[in-house]
Amino acid sequence: MSSEPEVSALAINVTIPEHLRWTDTRRGETFTLTTLNVRLLPDGSLAAKAYGRPVGGGRGAYVSFPVPDRPDVAALITAAAGRAAALWSAHRGLG
Repeated sequence: MSSEPEVSALAINVTIPEHLRWTDTRRGETFTLTTLNVRLLPDGSLAAKAYGRPVGGGRGAYVSFPVPDRPDVAALITAAAGRAAALWSAHRGLG
């Protein structure tokens, strides 16, 4: 029996800088993608999905979008994961 706690998920939310944002359409509605949810997978790789708001305003549905295969977005994800790792490793416990 291991004394290590079982961690089932590690995820961070990352704001997409305005100059990197894009639009995508779902269910006939166009969204501007403003947030990434990045997960650390058990094998150490990263997975990401994008979320945003309808271009026409309002809250709209909470649906995920694929992240485009763009070097600038990949660099944002990698930098955010590194920043999160540094923050986690420097935690000061509860309190």
